[in-house]
Amino acid sequence: MSLKLGVPSKGRLMEKTFSWFDKRGITLSRTGSDREYAGRVDGIEGVSLVLLSAGEIPRELAAGRIHLGVTGTDLVHEKLPLWDQQLEEVAPLGFGQADLIIAVPACWADVDTLDDLDAAAAGFRARHGHRLRIATKYHRLVREFLTAAGVADYTLVDSQGATEGTVKNETAEAIADITSTGETLRANHLKILSDGLILRSQATLWRSRVAPMDAVEKSALDQFLQRLSQ
Repeated sequence: MSLKLGVPSKGRLMEKTFSWFDKRGITLSRTGSDREYAGRVDGIEGVSLVLLSAGEIPRELAAGRIHLGVTGTDLVHEKLPLWDQQLEEVAPLGFGQADLIIAVPACWADVDTLDDLDAAAAGFRARHGHRLRIATKYHRLVREFLTAAGVADYTLVDSQGATEGTVKNETAEAIADITSTGETLRANHLKILSDGLILRSQATLWRSRVAPMDAVEKSALDQFLQRLSQ
């Protein structure tokens, strides 16, 4: 058996993950064609590479099917309500930084805080007869954040595509989404609430607390973590 390391299977996140490990003397590579999700690990014994989508990695870690995995903080916190019981953060990787935020139309001059949003949501329901819609794909994190802030008169609508465009397309009145520079928000005439930061995220290496390990795999894990700390 071998220690299973799950990393994103494509794109810049995969490339930057490969580079991060390479700088630490561990070479990750794809094998076969670009359509094959197969890979290998060189530079350390007893570790095998599993290529997955970033969104699948939290689930596989929590199920104990992989021992280590690289994915965003936002995905772990959204998909795993008990993430701190199932996973341990090993190391932030220093890339993929983005903030999960609440944003509203820039023309809402009187809405700058969550309290303002709560008042606007109540007024919106009184005028229109339905709750203010917030488009997001982070339902659990957003609901918990707004509940803690006392915002009540809203409904979350699912958005798996260009969330910033939902306000312009009139399928939502506000959004909760990941942003790194804010340029897309500004291009869509949106502004971040001054207290609307939900979570700071970045690519992170996680260890499963529940994945079974035999003596060989435990030894490989110790060597792997020691290599990363050098």
